[in-house]
Amino acid sequence: MFGASERASARDAMSKTPMPISVRAETMKRSPAVRGTSSSCKNCTLRSVCSVNPDELACSRQMDDLILGYRHVKKGEALYRVGDVFGNLYAVRTGSYKKVTLLADGREQVTGFYVSGELLGADGISTDHYASDVIALEDSSVCVMPFDLLELLSREVKAVQHNVFRMLSADLVRESNALMLLGTMTADERVAAFLLDLSRRWQARSYSPNAFVLRMTREETGSFLGLKLETVSRTLSRFQKQGLIKVHGKEVEILDLDGLSDVARRSV
Repeated sequence: MFGASERASARDAMSKTPMPISVRAETMKRSPAVRGTSSSCKNCTLRSVCSVNPDELACSRQMDDLILGYRHVKKGEALYRVGDVFGNLYAVRTGSYKKVTLLADGREQVTGFYVSGELLGADGISTDHYASDVIALEDSSVCVMPFDLLELLSREVKAVQHNVFRMLSADLVRESNALMLLGTMTADERVAAFLLDLSRRWQARSYSPNAFVLRMTREETGSFLGLKLETVSRTLSRFQKQGLIKVHGKEVEILDLDGLSDVARRSV
């Protein structure tokens, strides 16, 4: 990865002396931070929901060059830590992650959960250092996108530039929705909206929208929703008694989608 001054120098050098995309990608592949080999974006089963979608870009060759490889992250390990030097954006390939921010009083706050196809790392763009910890909730992997290369490709291909804006905007919308959960909803509404959001995200990835596994703990869910662990557990138990869901350990089955939606809409 590059420091701020090194990244600026690299960008200046690349803008003055353009190189073929394939040559730049080969140079980046020697980075020791990247493990594994890249598979084609065009053939990836996640391409319809991924932050970097070659079908929308109509330039799959360039995107294959940009995605220089993928990195495996074991359960409980960090993809990156707060303060690490920013160098890459990441698209979740398999598994799931949580984003954790350190509060002023030293407490940790879960600020997001991410599943396959979603973007990670945008919090490092503004300061050249990542602003949070991103931890794997299970054995997971990500596709690695060097940001310097993405910037250069954005200048060369308009479709890539548009896609960069789109995926950064989607990240902002996700953060805004999380703030709405904390600011306007009761405990029941927050938990219902959280389950419905997971349902929609799994459905978009051709998984069951009604039965899924919560990879996060009750405590992590509470941290994200601004609720105590006991409140999350009691709310799930109450939903189960009302026939809205069925809970077995971390497995959740939504029995009454309309009823759960009614709970989530009470504050709207």
